[in-house]
Amino acid sequence: MRSQLRAALTALGALALLVGPLPLLLALPAPEAFVWLTLGLGVYPVVWGTAHWYVRRAERNERDFAGLVER
Repeated sequence: MRSQLRAALTALGALALLVGPLPLLLALPAPEAFVWLTLGLGVYPVVWGTAHWYVRRAERNERDFAGLVER
């Protein structure tokens, strides 16, 4: 359970650091195209990558736990 909590907190921290400053960036006067490019090319890949990492980590944790229980 600790490893799952650690993975969740790591993913949350990464998202907070990478996506947290986004409102400040979008508050700057910029063209609307910049906003859409920032969201499409900056935010969504980061969220997808973090989610992909977290799912892989959770599956690895489940495999490790199942291996311990079966022994």
